Amino acid sequence: MGSRDEVEAWLTDMDGVLVHENQALPGAPELIQQWLDTGTPFLVLTNNSIFTPRDLSARLRRSGLSVPEDRIWTSALATADFCASQMPGGSAFVIGEAGMTTALHEAGFIMTETAPDYVVVGETRNYSFEAITKAVRLIRDGARFIVTNPDATGPSAEGVLPATGAIAAMISKATGKEPYVVGKPNPMMFRSAMNRIGAHSENTGMIGDRMDTDIVAGIEAGLHTILVMSGISDMSEVERYPFRPNEILSGVHELVTQTPYEVEM
Repeated sequence: MGSRDEVEAWLTDMDGVLVHENQALPGAPELIQQWLDTGTPFLVLTNNSIFTPRDLSARLRRSGLSVPEDRIWTSALATADFCASQMPGGSAFVIGEAGMTTALHEAGFIMTETAPDYVVVGETRNYSFEAITKAVRLIRDGARFIVTNPDATGPSAEGVLPATGAIAAMISKATGKEPYVVGKPNPMMFRSAMNRIGAHSENTGMIGDRMDTDIVAGIEAGLHTILVMSGISDMSEVERYPFRPNEILSGVHELVTQTPYEVEM
């Protein structure tokens, strides 16, 4: 897509774009309110599958952002949407938290440890060797292997943590099976998000802070891509990649339009 003027709906990443360390970034509250006031279709996307949209809406509210829960799209929701489209009313063994199990339940899935259709691995802070062993055996017995996102590490106050991709690598090594990854950078997550809000690629924009997930997936999905420098990317990082976003901005505050007002004479 060429011009930002053609954009009628927006997808935006959350961390590094709207919030940083539980604080709203400059312009983020105003941009969300602008979209709500103008009736602009939008979704806030996150690869985090731990929390439900209701949980995330509450967390964002504490950060100073008023994002309705129906405007949040997680990798857990995208994964549940994908599984339900492939096998309606199916079953799954899940390594993950409430965000993942709730999404699958709401999609009509049954959670089981007995011959499930899918083994779904999502983010959790409570990985157990027993659960990983069960996943390995179920996949070797024929269950399809699905992962919510490929991130090998995640942040914490004490430093990096092993994340979904790291656990998936362990299971892959033990089974010889590679998972299907639904979340970013798979453009599937963007397509399911657009379906959710009735948007089309030719008039949808994607705002992100990572070239290797947000921007590449946005390009592959045919969206107008905007890289903001408020997250982890800098210009030296941008130069490493063979592709480019449509726009590079310092932050989302540059997307906030000023409301016209009348001047008294």
